[in-house]
Amino acid sequence: MTDEQTGQTGAGVGPGGPAKPKKADLTRRTIVETALRLFREHGYEGTTMRAIASEAGVSIGNAYYYFESKEHLIQAYYGRSNAEHLVACVDALETERDLKQRLLAVLYTKIETAQPYHRFAGQLFKTAADPASPLSPFSSESMPTRREATELMALVVEGSDARVSPELADELPNLLWLYLMGIILFWIHDDSAGCARTFKLIDRTADIVVNLINLSSLTLMRPLVRRAVQLTGELRALAGPGAEPVPGGQERSSE
Repeated sequence: MTDEQTGQTGAGVGPGGPAKPKKADLTRRTIVETALRLFREHGYEGTTMRAIASEAGVSIGNAYYYFESKEHLIQAYYGRSNAEHLVACVDALETERDLKQRLLAVLYTKIETAQPYHRFAGQLFKTAADPASPLSPFSSESMPTRREATELMALVVEGSDARVSPELADELPNLLWLYLMGIILFWIHDDSAGCARTFKLIDRTADIVVNLINLSSLTLMRPLVRRAVQLTGELRALAGPGAEPVPGGQERSSE
């Protein structure tokens, strides 16, 4: 994960334990925290870099020194949100081997860690939904976060006891990431108490997804799986470089 994504830089660990954050680290973090607060309060379009700098107590030039634009601050938000999610699902991935339970843990924790930014995510969606926007989760600018999220999905599969069709293995992490994006889109529009409908959707669809993955290992299903994977590759090629796949995990043999 890059420093710009998380809003932090490595402070290092000294002989006496973790080193104190450097002034630059603290300034960067302050700018990110201030930006996220203003985005939540006034929306993405209603917040300027000048306002962020003023609230953070830094000069406008200093704000631009750390982050070239508001878009870079949003990428920092993406990175931090993803980092929080990775930490939240570590225990489940270390102890659970059932594919459905691993997938549920990752989906639940994603929504739980994102919940404080629910209203902000709805405001950001207006911009991120534009395919040409650098804030789109499919943009080249979002590739680092997309790569980490897809690698997480690879871990979900690799650490499970599931038998995955070799034809599907490499593409599966990317498909699971797309599934996660669909869940997030539903969550953005979910106005139920505690986003209960989103959790219900996760419960219902995770079972379907895992059953389809298990069916993919059947010999009779392999030609169909092969054609489906070929189709996704062709569609990605038509979509252009921004839609390049993230390498999946090692191939699993179902035999």
